[in-house]
Amino acid sequence: MGDSHARLESLAELSQQLLERCRERGATQAEVSCSEESGLNVNVRMGEVETVESTRDRGIAVTVYFGKRKGSASTADLRETSLDSTVEQACAIARHTEDDAATGLADPELMARDMREFDSWHPWVIDADRAIDLALACEQAGRDSDARIENSDGASVGTGESIGIYANSHGFVGRERSTQHSLGCALIAGRGDAMQRDGWYSIALSADELESAASIGRKAAQRAASRLAPKQIATGEYPVLFASEMARSLVGHLLSAVSGGALYRRASFLVDAAGTKLFPEWFAIDERPFLPRGFRSSSFDAEGVATRESPLVQDGVLQRYILSSYSARKLGLQTTANAGGVHNLQVAANAGDFESMLGGMGRGLLVTELMGQGVNTVTGDYSRGAAGFWVEDGKIQYPVDGITIAGNLKSMFAAIEAVGSDVDTRSHVRTGSILVGRMTVAGEV
Repeated sequence: MGDSHARLESLAELSQQLLERCRERGATQAEVSCSEESGLNVNVRMGEVETVESTRDRGIAVTVYFGKRKGSASTADLRETSLDSTVEQACAIARHTEDDAATGLADPELMARDMREFDSWHPWVIDADRAIDLALACEQAGRDSDARIENSDGASVGTGESIGIYANSHGFVGRERSTQHSLGCALIAGRGDAMQRDGWYSIALSADELESAASIGRKAAQRAASRLAPKQIATGEYPVLFASEMARSLVGHLLSAVSGGALYRRASFLVDAAGTKLFPEWFAIDERPFLPRGFRSSSFDAEGVATRESPLVQDGVLQRYILSSYSARKLGLQTTANAGGVHNLQVAANAGDFESMLGGMGRGLLVTELMGQGVNTVTGDYSRGAAGFWVEDGKIQYPVDGITIAGNLKSMFAAIEAVGSDVDTRSHVRTGSILVGRMTVAGEV
């Protein structure tokens, strides 16, 4: 993308020009987002190149407020006529909308002033040929590592750069830039009706933090082969250990239930739950927006509000909701600097590594895959297809699939017995494996 600092300055100047045009048209408030992204993605399968895609995108979004009326429009065209038309469209929409008492920019005194660097800019100098070679090597390493690997769903390499500006009529201008790179592989073990698929991937802001192509391929092969010859288990109530890459989905369900939109619509089983105990006393989740090389590190949210380190859950008690300024006003509260989402969550561990988590469970179900969307945020009812492994005496015995795990999220949260130290770092939600003491598992009748 060339000189990212120069491009950011150019976008910052453009944002100021657009804000001035909004003022000239009578807007009482306005905000502008400008972004540029570029990337390369390649996919291979069975030793052959399937796709090579180079991307370059740009977006300009303008939002204006006329009192309590709001209008938005966007464009990717930087020609003067297009920019003028975008501002005019936003203003025209605002003039024809109804008043909304909760609308408007975040309060000016909440704007971020301390702009930090998070070591998030690490361009990967890689061309399509080299990316293809890496993907092929990853897939081949997996296919060569186990004779039971009969087929492949392919391997992929991706790299991307993004820069962005958020500016508003409070005088706030925020600049962000980041890179993200990935390498992954999915393989198929067995043949015919006995086939099993699994994979592995690595993702990082800096390419030097990616796992090696060979290790990713071998791990994908091991995971696929380990699922061969699955058995059924009897329907019953058992402890369920969510592997770390699955455990973060439980945190995701919590976030959905405590998000402002769900709360002010009263479409959540956690309405009015702030200040109540939902988890065991030792359980904690902290938001950490200033992590070096964090996937969601930022000094400000999508409205320019200064982010801050803050507990979401402490001593098992829900401390707050996830609010933008709009949802906060709808609820009679103040924004939590979460317009656009959360900024790196850390779930505190109270147990050891993965092996010790298995040992602590003793007998039960290890879940390594979840299927379906059977989660009702309004009631908290949870029912999802799953696959994984049966555990006896703290040791994996055999793979299982074709099962359903069910419960209610509020009861599941309260029944969490342990969080492991085996943190999956491939997400902005950082958690180890999570052991839920008892859930209904539907297997053989």
